[in-house]
Amino acid sequence: MSESLENRGFIARSMTWINERFPWTPTMEKHASKYYAPKNFNVWYVFGVLAFVVLIIQLVTGLFLTMNYVPTAEGAFGSVEYAMHEVDLGWLIRYAHSTGASAFFVVIYLHMFRGFAYGSYRKPRELIWLIGMGIYLVLMAEGFFGYLLPWGNMSYWGAQVIVSLVGAVPIVGADLAEWVRGDFVLSGITLNRFFALHVFALPGVLVVLVFVHMVALHHVGSNNPDGIEIKDKKDEKGVPLDGIPFHPYYTVHDFFAVMVFLILFCVVMFFAPEMFGYFIEKPNFEIANPIATPDHIAPVWYYTPFYAMLRAVTFPLFGLDAKFWGLVVMAGAILIPVALPWLDKSPVKSIRYKGRISKFMLGMLVISFIVLGYLGTIPPSGFGTATAQIATLVYFSYFLLMPWYTQREKTKPVPERVTGGH
Repeated sequence: MSESLENRGFIARSMTWINERFPWTPTMEKHASKYYAPKNFNVWYVFGVLAFVVLIIQLVTGLFLTMNYVPTAEGAFGSVEYAMHEVDLGWLIRYAHSTGASAFFVVIYLHMFRGFAYGSYRKPRELIWLIGMGIYLVLMAEGFFGYLLPWGNMSYWGAQVIVSLVGAVPIVGADLAEWVRGDFVLSGITLNRFFALHVFALPGVLVVLVFVHMVALHHVGSNNPDGIEIKDKKDEKGVPLDGIPFHPYYTVHDFFAVMVFLILFCVVMFFAPEMFGYFIEKPNFEIANPIATPDHIAPVWYYTPFYAMLRAVTFPLFGLDAKFWGLVVMAGAILIPVALPWLDKSPVKSIRYKGRISKFMLGMLVISFIVLGYLGTIPPSGFGTATAQIATLVYFSYFLLMPWYTQREKTKPVPERVTGGH
């Protein structure tokens, strides 16, 4: 008993020593044990934590991959093969990284969908949404730069197609494409600069944005499925009546979600790391060949909805060719969610209390995104192009018509207190 008390005393003295020199306990209290989150969180609120877990996986596995990677046109493909076949557990690290890339976009897309559904972009969380969109754009760039690094044939030709799109920009297109490549053609110079951006520059930006995202979130408080601000109703001690401490209640909840996620992650990594060609395409097991084009060039699955929109534009306009307008449509599709805080005019935040039109439009957005994602993986056809054009219109309609239908639809009354929960 005395030994236990002595150990507790040592821990207390150690924490006092640390807190006098670094605000460890106040920081943990502010962001965990005394951070009050809404008591009605559901399963949709685990994807932010899962995204953080995948970020750690990508940073750690990426670090180990760089130890054997050679960022040159002559050595890149061979170094990846060497890591896969000769380095102890090299295959595991490579597959963990490639599976993690797809897992990252799965959880990010689901995280964004939750924001769409529950109005997490509405006041006072506009800045959180903008920072989150910044994370998404950096992640898109990070994935693209990393896609070229294996120097497989699909990596080479996929990057060739995307970089060539820059050349469609009027007047400066050719010079801009050359600037992006660093050469007249896709070469080892391009590979080297993509490696620098993928490994050094963008991960640093991503980590900073994630940190700022979390600080901003904990400053204004988390949203919830009802879209009710729990800070508006507090007890005499200033504690939200509908809030519970994030730790231990949600840390245990999130720990369980992380364990389930890691089990699924390992199942994919060990039994289907290529995911039938959707995670790693078959041509990527062949070295890049500038004179041997794959039968069908398509980006990895998480870019295919936007690639399908790019291909859906088949006609020139205002004297500019279809390639340029396809680039505009693709860029617009990626960027338009940034404007959501100002497009949504509904008097309520959550889809639970919005009208039928909002629910219908959100459902159509999801369907159009899935359809476009599939169409982007298959060769173009007349029927596929027409379908992609319709799906693209549906996708943009969700955003562009939002100021109209969110103001005119009939909404349900929002309760004064959150519903459900612990």
